[in-house]
Amino acid sequence: MTAKRSELKRQLLEKARQRPTARAAAPSAPSAQGAGAARSVPERFTRFDAHPGYQQLMMMRQGAEQLGLEVPFFKVHDGLAGATSVMDGRTCINFASYNYLGYSGDPRVIHAACEAAQHYGTSVSASRVVSGERPIHGELEQAIAKAYAVEDAVAFVSGHATNVSTLGYLLGPKDLILHDEYIHNSSLVGAQLSGAKRMSFSHNDPDALEALLTQHRHQFERVLVVIEGLYSMDGDIPDLPRFIALKQRHQAWLMVDEAHSFGVMGETGLGLREHFAIDPTDVDIWMGTMSKTLSGCGGYIAGSTALVETLRYFAPGFLYSVGMPAQVAAPSLKVLELMPQEPERVTKLQAISRYFLKQAQARGMDTGHSIGSAVVPIIVGSSPLAAHLSNALLEHDINVQPILYPAVPEKSARLRFFLSCEHTQAHIDETLDVLEKLLAKGM
Repeated sequence: MTAKRSELKRQLLEKARQRPTARAAAPSAPSAQGAGAARSVPERFTRFDAHPGYQQLMMMRQGAEQLGLEVPFFKVHDGLAGATSVMDGRTCINFASYNYLGYSGDPRVIHAACEAAQHYGTSVSASRVVSGERPIHGELEQAIAKAYAVEDAVAFVSGHATNVSTLGYLLGPKDLILHDEYIHNSSLVGAQLSGAKRMSFSHNDPDALEALLTQHRHQFERVLVVIEGLYSMDGDIPDLPRFIALKQRHQAWLMVDEAHSFGVMGETGLGLREHFAIDPTDVDIWMGTMSKTLSGCGGYIAGSTALVETLRYFAPGFLYSVGMPAQVAAPSLKVLELMPQEPERVTKLQAISRYFLKQAQARGMDTGHSIGSAVVPIIVGSSPLAAHLSNALLEHDINVQPILYPAVPEKSARLRFFLSCEHTQAHIDETLDVLEKLLAKGM
C-alpha cells in the first residue's frame, strides 16, 4: 500500500508540473556583435537603486521631507495590538489592527498555540502533500467548513497567496474574471496570473456587472465574479442576493472574499451568509483569512468537495508551500470553537462600530459609504493632510493609519479606523474630540 501511495503522489506532482512554460531557444555560439551588445547593457539595468520602484520610493520620501512629514508606516508595537497598544513605551488607543473580536491575546487562544507548538514543534517541515500533514490541519478545515455550512475547506499558509493561487489555477485564457473595481490586490494578481480576460465593474454595482455579463458571457467558457464581503477601504458591503441572482442567471461562478466580514457580519459573526440569511451553497467560492477575527495567519477556501480537492492537489500556493505551523492553526481553531459560545463579542463590536460612525457623522466628518461595521474611514481629501493627521494623533497617543494616493484617489485620502469589540465609548469620544480639534486648526 505504501508503494502505491508513493506512486500516486509522484503522479499527482508530475501532473501539476505539466503546464507548458516558455523555454528560451538553445544558445548558439556568440557572435562578436552579440558579445559587444552584452558588454553595453546600461548600468541602470544592473542596479537595484536604479530600479523604478526604488526611484519612486525615493521621490515619495523626498516629497514627504519637503512637506515636513514623518513617514507614517511601519510603526512598531511593543506587545499585543488590541483596542490599545504600547508604542514607544506609551499606551495608545489603537485603530490599526484587525483584532475585531479581541481573541488575539485571549489566554485560551494563547494556551492553544503553546500546546500545539509543544506537541508538534515549531514547523511541520514539509508541504502537506509530501509529509507535512498533521491532524490539526484537518480539524481546522472541518471547523471552517462547518462555520460556512459547506462540504469542505482548505487552509493556505498565506491569505494573499490564497487568492493568487486559487484564481491563478482555476481560470485560464478561455475564461473571464469580472471583479469589483475595489477588489483586493491578491485577487488582481491571481487574475493576472491565470491568463484569463479581466474586467472590472463599478463598486458595488450589480447593474454594471449585469451589463458586462450580458455582453461578454457567451464569449468565454468559465466566468468568475469576484466581490468582497466587507470592503476594507470603505467599510461597505455588497448586495449579495443580487449578485447571486446574476451569477445564477448567467451561469457564472461567484467568489466572495470574506477577509474582513467573517467575525464581523451576522448575528453571531458567521459573515455575509448569516447577515443575508442565504443558502451558503449559492456562493461557489468562499474565501477568508485567519489573520483577522481568527487570530492566526493564512487563508482558506470553503465550498464544494470538488473545488477543495482540486485546490488541495493542484493549486501551486498550497501544493508547493510548507504546511501551516500547528501553533498558527491552533489559535484559529480555538476561536472557531469560542465564537458560538460568546456571541456578545460580535454584538459589542457592531454596537461600538455604529457608535463611532454616528459620533463621527455628528461632528460633520465624511465617513464615505461605511455602514459602521468594524471599518470606518474618515475622508479628508488630501494625502499630506491624512499623513499629518496620523502623526499628530499619535502625538496624542492615538494610533490610526492614513490611506494615501495611489492606494485611493487623492480626493479620497483618509484615515482608516478599525474597531474592536474591546474599544469603549470613552476611546471613541477622546479620539474624535482630538481629531475634531486638529481638523479645525487645518493642520
